[in-house]
Amino acid sequence: MNAKVWLVGAGPGDPELLTLKAVRALSEADVVLIDDLVNPAVLEHCANARVITVGKRGGCRSTPQAFIHRLMLRYARQGKCVVRLKGGDPCIFGRGGEEAMWLRERGIEVELVNGITAGLAGATNCAVPLTLRGVSRGVTLVTAHTQDDSSLNWRALAEGGTTLVVYMGVAKLEDIRQQLLEGGMAADMPVAMIENASLPQQRECRSELSRMYEDAQAFALKSPAILVIGRVADAGQAACLATAASA
Repeated sequence: MNAKVWLVGAGPGDPELLTLKAVRALSEADVVLIDDLVNPAVLEHCANARVITVGKRGGCRSTPQAFIHRLMLRYARQGKCVVRLKGGDPCIFGRGGEEAMWLRERGIEVELVNGITAGLAGATNCAVPLTLRGVSRGVTLVTAHTQDDSSLNWRALAEGGTTLVVYMGVAKLEDIRQQLLEGGMAADMPVAMIENASLPQQRECRSELSRMYEDAQAFALKSPAILVIGRVADAGQAACLATAASA
């Protein structure tokens, strides 16, 4: 394999959800820069590579993005095959597009390898289809955490009529609820809050928009977690339900 940088999605956590293309890139890598949320089990596919942890977690001490850029550039210019291994999909809130553009501007060959995103895997594991004929004709993926603390147009999202999947929203549950209610979303809109998507310790909390903050508090919901808001979540249950993993 020629010297290049692969931006690889490791999926949501379950190592069996890794793609064959990701496995091939890892097996041929000289250097792997791995994110915090990647399951270490996937490293069995790159036994001969140097593994460097470059963790990035919201609200925690993180490796600066500029430093990650420089590491990728340095090893690529040394003729190494570099894999930047990210949780989920590199182009869904993973800065894959940003990193690819930065490297290409400096003459580095880049290839992106998709991974299954947590919003899809977590919902599927909880028997929640993100789209469903007659119920939801689309899905919108958003992040509640922005670099400049700018706010989303929650009114437009409330009026959009699609299933809403919110990443990095645990710390902003009360604000999300208030904004969506003010935007006109029904108070009884079903919500599924899914923690540790696809992992053996995955847990889910079913609720409704009007009470999701209180239910999440009682459930002790923690990051990483995603919110699925929409009729497909079918939260007509009595409160929070833990999956078998929490029993």
